[in-house]
Amino acid sequence: MNGLFYIKLAKTNLKKNSKTYFPYILTCICSIIMFYVMNSLSLNKGLNNIRGRDGLITILGFGDIIIAIFSVIFLFYTNSFLIKRRKKEIGLYNVLGMEKKHIGKILSIETLIIAFISLILGVLGGILMEKLLYLILLNLLKMKITFSSTVSISMPSIVRTIELFSAIFIVILMANILQVKVTNPIELLKGGQKGEKEPKTSWILSILGVIELAVGYGMALTIDSPLNSLDVFFIAVILVMVGTYSTFTAGSIAFLKLLKKNKSFFYKTKNFISVSGMIYRMKQNAVGLANICILSTAVLITVSTTAALYYGQESSLKIAYPLDADISIENVTDAEKNEVINLVQEEAKKKNVTLKNKIQYYNKKLLVEGEKNSFKTPKIKQGFFENITEIEAYTLEDYNKMESKNVSLKENEVLIFSVVKDFQYDSIIINGLEYKIKDQVNKLKIVNKNKNNIRDKYVVIVKDMKTLNDICKTNKDEKSKMLDYNIFFDISGDKENIIQFSDSLKSSICTGKHHIFRSIYTKRENFYVTNGGFIFIGSFLGLLFTMGTVLIIYYKQITEGYEDSERFRIMQNVGMSKEEVKKTINKQVLMVFFLPLIVSTIHIAVAFKVVSKLLALFGLFDVTTLIIAVAVAVLVFSVLYTVVYALTANTYYKILQQEN
Repeated sequence: MNGLFYIKLAKTNLKKNSKTYFPYILTCICSIIMFYVMNSLSLNKGLNNIRGRDGLITILGFGDIIIAIFSVIFLFYTNSFLIKRRKKEIGLYNVLGMEKKHIGKILSIETLIIAFISLILGVLGGILMEKLLYLILLNLLKMKITFSSTVSISMPSIVRTIELFSAIFIVILMANILQVKVTNPIELLKGGQKGEKEPKTSWILSILGVIELAVGYGMALTIDSPLNSLDVFFIAVILVMVGTYSTFTAGSIAFLKLLKKNKSFFYKTKNFISVSGMIYRMKQNAVGLANICILSTAVLITVSTTAALYYGQESSLKIAYPLDADISIENVTDAEKNEVINLVQEEAKKKNVTLKNKIQYYNKKLLVEGEKNSFKTPKIKQGFFENITEIEAYTLEDYNKMESKNVSLKENEVLIFSVVKDFQYDSIIINGLEYKIKDQVNKLKIVNKNKNNIRDKYVVIVKDMKTLNDICKTNKDEKSKMLDYNIFFDISGDKENIIQFSDSLKSSICTGKHHIFRSIYTKRENFYVTNGGFIFIGSFLGLLFTMGTVLIIYYKQITEGYEDSERFRIMQNVGMSKEEVKKTINKQVLMVFFLPLIVSTIHIAVAFKVVSKLLALFGLFDVTTLIIAVAVAVLVFSVLYTVVYALTANTYYKILQQEN
């Protein structure tokens, strides 16, 4: 056959199947744009001078990998819809005398056309979009946007994009050709209409699905410290995902079969038709619906968490930094203390800033483990392992001075301040030393309440320096028996001077092995960069997952339309009116397509506690911000989901009308 014939036939096929191929090509273009933009931004030299650049580049690189993996999986998945719809057409070519190698040529030309259009428009769209998105990124990072904030075309990114997506298209083509090659013409002719056999109840898989969800939910709800239980958390995530697939594929059928066995319920006109139809629908659509559910959950978590991180920055900073800056000198000597104090004063003069609200005091911080009211230092330093509690102790004299109080304590009496959860006991035992709690302190200038702190923390105010030294001496390590020294202060002056002052102190003070300097000003810049990068990636991935969800819904509606057309005729033949049939089918479709949204919302509600704890690792301590972000994300996504359903439902009903 003439080569032009294959080209003409391929173009005709794509045009004839535009209803299914247009969304697919659009998805390919969008995926290419996203990959190119993310890859190009990660290589952008304009980000070199940003504080915290390394972390930002890591975030962008992570987003690049996620987009690549998602593109591979999702384009393969959507291609399966396309091939299923075209099997009858391909089988007809074969029956009419066209050899499978000729069909392979047509598929190759079709793939080449799709790849060419997608890559050209995708790369060009990526180059244009990058300029806009780079400016948006700078704005999210709170960076000044100047005329030099331009973006050049990244040739390495173009090459990587073409390599990745060319490989995807080639492998998809090979899979399609192999499928045609190993399938006989009769099977191809029936492929587009091929339905599932009468669904059987898999009680084992159904029970496993319920158990997997129950165990996954239970693990998520009982994790107090995700930092100490990351392995448990990931197991919970995997169990919930597997449980979702098991429940949709087997559990839904089992539940409907139980309804069917209930004769008093089943043998009613509405219930009879609805339950029978739903059994068939769930068998046909279970995997697709589970995919929609998982993708919807991914959208909600990605968007809500990154938005919460970004918009909760200031409140989180205020919780973490009661005053503008603080210095901690572990196992301090008088010489070290005086050296640091003099250094702070000298740097303040040099940088022309004023230090206010100074607080200076001796203390001791202990990482302990324990039960109830008894705590002891672990034999081996466990760091962030389970059951670790932080106890900070300092004297009543320093407390009265910093809080402007006049409290008194008897021998072996202490005051206690709980950072995370209230202390429920009348006494506290620290490494064998027992102290009676006189009162609970509700507020401190140097520590804020933080219900979302990654570990339990208590501030214990002891009677005098002797008591504080007694606590220090309970440590087995000789150096740990020495006191620590802390300096807190606010800073006023020009912002640039304050940042220079903070940078100078950090570089000079932190040269000491046990010296720690923190400033809200330097932390704020790092926060903006990190969290700006997170919300940028979150928006990208949220858009990517949403695009995947929309496309699956669209293809499911098309598939449903062709499969329901025969059912539509059968229902009319047994005496139901068009309106009754339409109402019945519409009810089933609504239930099927909104079930994933309901289940994904339940997933989010169960995961909320552990997600809020994980976000504390990234500096988000304000749970209220996360609640608002999740609520808004669920509301907006639900509206979007409904709009997408309404739009795709029009295609569904048009197919029904055409086929009947």
